[in-house]
Amino acid sequence: MMARTNPFKFLEQVRSETSKVTWPTRRETMISTLMVFVMVVFAAAFFFIADQALGYAVGLIMNAGA
Repeated sequence: MMARTNPFKFLEQVRSETSKVTWPTRRETMISTLMVFVMVVFAAAFFFIADQALGYAVGLIMNAGA
């Protein structure tokens, strides 16, 4: 059987725990966000180029038998 917790006590505990968190600064958040966008662009470019190359190779293989 689970112990029942008073909702007000629970909110008090949540506030207490969130005050212990070290939150990132605005600058850190902006730098991290920019890094994520840059990596997404690199990943998208890589997979686009890989897809085009593999498509071209499969096309060559499929047309080689004709």
